[in-house]
Amino acid sequence: MEHPASTNYEIAQVCLLAGKIMLENGGETYRVEDTMTHVAEGFGISNSHCFVTPTGIIFSIDGPEQTTRLIRISARSTDLHKVTVVNAVSRRISQGELTPKEAYQLLEEVDAAKTGYTDWFKTLSAAVASGCFLIMFQGKWHDFLPAFIAGGAGLCFLSYFNRLVPIKFFAEFLASLLIGTMAFLFVKFRLGHDLDTIIIGSVMPLVPGLLITNAVRDLMAGHFVSGVSKGAEAFLTAFAIGAGIAFVLSFYNGEGIAG
Repeated sequence: MEHPASTNYEIAQVCLLAGKIMLENGGETYRVEDTMTHVAEGFGISNSHCFVTPTGIIFSIDGPEQTTRLIRISARSTDLHKVTVVNAVSRRISQGELTPKEAYQLLEEVDAAKTGYTDWFKTLSAAVASGCFLIMFQGKWHDFLPAFIAGGAGLCFLSYFNRLVPIKFFAEFLASLLIGTMAFLFVKFRLGHDLDTIIIGSVMPLVPGLLITNAVRDLMAGHFVSGVSKGAEAFLTAFAIGAGIAFVLSFYNGEGIAG
């Protein structure tokens, strides 16, 4: 499918938007670069170059009318459905089914689409997962309800703190602080028994599992800048969660509950 040089700007726009959607919604760096390259090749551009980091994308097309674009990535979340849809659009482009304008309109719709799950559903899922993690870590069934409540409340307040305080990692610290406090109060008032397993089960929905996975996969693919930066972000997130729990345990240590 051949496109004249005058459409280089449109092609670059499509590639950047596809990369932006994938990077903002949990896509690995090497997968983002691979998708952008395939999109450009699908439009007949074989001399394109892209450089992707967790905070920005640079895309360039060589030739008489060279086009170079940069886009900044300021927010990242997890919505693998959008990553899948972008991959489907990329395949349609490779098969010659879409023009740059049509592809850009489809990607704009994907980018503007709201997350598929509501806040209450995510909170409920986190609550159920917390209780199941408690059982998986050899906790007792009589602690299922405290972990269920603390885990759901923790994720709910994490979303609230992320909107309230625009400071990275502070929301995770406050959410884990809340979880630790709730777990302590459950045990103090005899509504729970094992403080350790309640806390461990409740904080699991906050653990940056996708970040850790993507960091390892990027390192294995040779993207050391992205792999190290994502690994550092995962480490700091885990540190913030641990610091919140440690603060609660040290503050209430005089109450005589060690686990």
